[in-house]
Amino acid sequence: MTFSTPLGETPVDPDSYFEAIDDNRYKPTPHAGGAWHQDEQHFSPLGGLVVHAIERHRAAARDDGLVLARLSYDILGRLALDECEIEMETVRPGRTIELVEAVVRIAGRPVVRARAWFLARLDTSAVAGGQDERLTAPESLAPWPMSELWPGGYIASLDVRPVTPPRPGRTTAWITTPLTLVAGVPVSQLAAYLTLVDTANGIAVRQPPTEWMFPNVDLTVHLHRQPRGAWTGLDTTVTFGPSGQGLTSTVLYDVDGPVGQAQQMLTVRPMPGV
Repeated sequence: MTFSTPLGETPVDPDSYFEAIDDNRYKPTPHAGGAWHQDEQHFSPLGGLVVHAIERHRAAARDDGLVLARLSYDILGRLALDECEIEMETVRPGRTIELVEAVVRIAGRPVVRARAWFLARLDTSAVAGGQDERLTAPESLAPWPMSELWPGGYIASLDVRPVTPPRPGRTTAWITTPLTLVAGVPVSQLAAYLTLVDTANGIAVRQPPTEWMFPNVDLTVHLHRQPRGAWTGLDTTVTFGPSGQGLTSTVLYDVDGPVGQAQQMLTVRPMPGV
């Protein structure tokens, strides 16, 4: 798919997080706005966009049936609410195991580096096992207006349904959004699911974000099963250490049960001026 609309001439799509400028460049809409600063992107939709770009890169090469099993992001710098370019490289090609790297650049500077391991899809249902309980169905739960706690276009775009009342450092919740990831472009169920995972660091805050900052510098996702459905389930625990570091740990769910885990390393610091 090729896009030729010049930057600045694409109208803002009110129902998406990004608009495609060409094959490798994307423009965020106000819905991608960050929670810490209004002129920054929230990382969550950008993380989903990276998955979309990786899948397009691999589809252009071949359809080999490999599935995404691990995805790690390192957030290298400020994510300005501006055009981004995604560069792709197959680091380790293979028929049963493959490693792909994506680098996101804003204003020519690398701001995110992501690596994705793809593994062979095989029938291992005879030996499948592990944690298998399901969360309460999201349709039976009441919405939680996260925008009362967090500002920004991204948070305002979410439908959040806590399984139990949120408490400091511990929350289990379902998240979905009516928005598409890229305007007018079909994206996979996996990319749509992973678009919401970085939200985990905002659903179980230990301290008020008006008094303390705790942004994550990375996100690592491991999947033992490919998720399905429109809801992303997050069973999240947040821990703050005594020397400025924190950890957000999440068991990931879809409507059929657990699908994997996510980890986020936090830099914890007092809000300037507080």
